[in-house]
Amino acid sequence: MDLGIRGKRALVCASSKGLGRGCAEALAEAGVDLVMNARGAEALEAAAEEIRARHRVKVVAVAGDITSDAGRAAVLAHGPFDILVTNAGGPPPGMWSDWTREDFIKALDANMLTPIALMQAVLPGMMARGWGRVVNITSVSVKAPVSVLGLSNSARAGLTGFVAGTSRQVAGKGVTINNLLPGIHATDRAVALDMAVVKARGISMEEAIAERAATIPAGRYGTPAEFGAACAFLCSQHAGFIVGQNILLDGGATNTTL
Repeated sequence: MDLGIRGKRALVCASSKGLGRGCAEALAEAGVDLVMNARGAEALEAAAEEIRARHRVKVVAVAGDITSDAGRAAVLAHGPFDILVTNAGGPPPGMWSDWTREDFIKALDANMLTPIALMQAVLPGMMARGWGRVVNITSVSVKAPVSVLGLSNSARAGLTGFVAGTSRQVAGKGVTINNLLPGIHATDRAVALDMAVVKARGISMEEAIAERAATIPAGRYGTPAEFGAACAFLCSQHAGFIVGQNILLDGGATNTTL
């Protein structure tokens, strides 16, 4: 399927690996020029070069902390953008008694306030041009909170509330905002969570992975490639009537009808 977005320009955050990389790859395959961002310059440039070579699109790599004012200014200087994919690593797991106010502020900065700041920066231009796509990578936890991810539950729920209202305010200008809610995917984040189980229970990594995979009706972890394909579709010309949605990609693990 031709997604109809060849020649568009996208900012994809945290895109040197994992789900962000999957989104960058899928958009590049559709002919979208990219500005890629991540903290690690070496891994980011390597990913950017691979995408340039594979898909023959323009790719600018901007290393920096997207949660900082300076980091956002550095990437936004390469606009204007037709497509924005927000993404940031989730906060660490733990118990409600573990976290301080500073822990919550850090989680809010990364997983709520930074996506909001990026949207506030790019939405006016998108609206003026009459077209735009925003996809926020959030978490299955906004549909079904995960007990050990209280920091993530809180911050991502706040972002979800912001998108719910804002998406309806900009849709009439040809701009859509939607959220993708990943369940367990084969990324570094999954490795970190599995390792926490390994340490807590004294089991092997293989056992930890097998136990979690068994909770997923699909029987496996998702892949960055299939996640990226879903993101690219939401960014396409075909998705203009999808507004303010929270779309699960979890292999059926969340047992809900709504």
